[in-house]
Amino acid sequence: MPLSPSDTRALLERLGHRPNKRLGQNFLIDGNIVRKSLELAYLQPDDCVVEIGPGLGTLSSALLEAGAQVWAIEFDPRLHDNLANTLAPEWPDKFHLIHGDAIDHPRAGFALQNNYKIIANLPYAISTPWMEKILAGPLPDRLVLMLQKEAADRFTATPGHKNYGAISVFIEASYQRRPGHRVARQCFYPTPDVDSTLLHLERLPDAFHFNTAQRETIRAIFTQRRKQIGSLVNKHQRASELRPWLKELAALGIPETTRPEAIPLNGWRKMPVLVSS
Repeated sequence: MPLSPSDTRALLERLGHRPNKRLGQNFLIDGNIVRKSLELAYLQPDDCVVEIGPGLGTLSSALLEAGAQVWAIEFDPRLHDNLANTLAPEWPDKFHLIHGDAIDHPRAGFALQNNYKIIANLPYAISTPWMEKILAGPLPDRLVLMLQKEAADRFTATPGHKNYGAISVFIEASYQRRPGHRVARQCFYPTPDVDSTLLHLERLPDAFHFNTAQRETIRAIFTQRRKQIGSLVNKHQRASELRPWLKELAALGIPETTRPEAIPLNGWRKMPVLVSS
């Protein structure tokens, strides 16, 4: 079970640690949300699970007790050392903990190519760059991500919505959104200023992978999302490679006057294969 607010404060005091707002250190204190995370992930014994930012070990403990193999990465040295001295010795063959930045190690040291899941409480500041690293592959079978509602809305925005952007395109190409769960701010200590969402994503059988050059191009296009796609392509440094794409879009009924935020996934998937320069 998660620590109560008073127990959480007591442990943090014992560790001499003050929650770092910049690092998104809001610790889960609601056992129902922990159970919901495991339920959404369809967790099975011996599942391989990547966890980002285990903090005080609340979710890690639940995963281990359910029989999962857990690969976790903790950025904060004091919290890492606490887990290394407590949870790691208790589960020496199942809890694989490293200290570092999740942007540099998005899979927390997990080295296999498939058959893994991610269950994580993501700090807002790293949510998009970390997710892009994950989408570069190999892809997890399922993700259950605790996110600020704003980040979850951006991840799952649809064409025509103000939040629709490059990350929305990349996720839609590989994952189907499944029913998640709203998480009130009172489920954390310290209490954050915003509500959160458990976002549940299931990999598509025919997951589509944009290569590095395509992802870079799509991101660049969305930095000028209010301009017309024809103008953006003709001014792009890869214009000669991209102009045939405009004909592909036209064949789908998407004219050159369309803005990036209005182009659906089937249009982006028609982008030609680009080679990294």
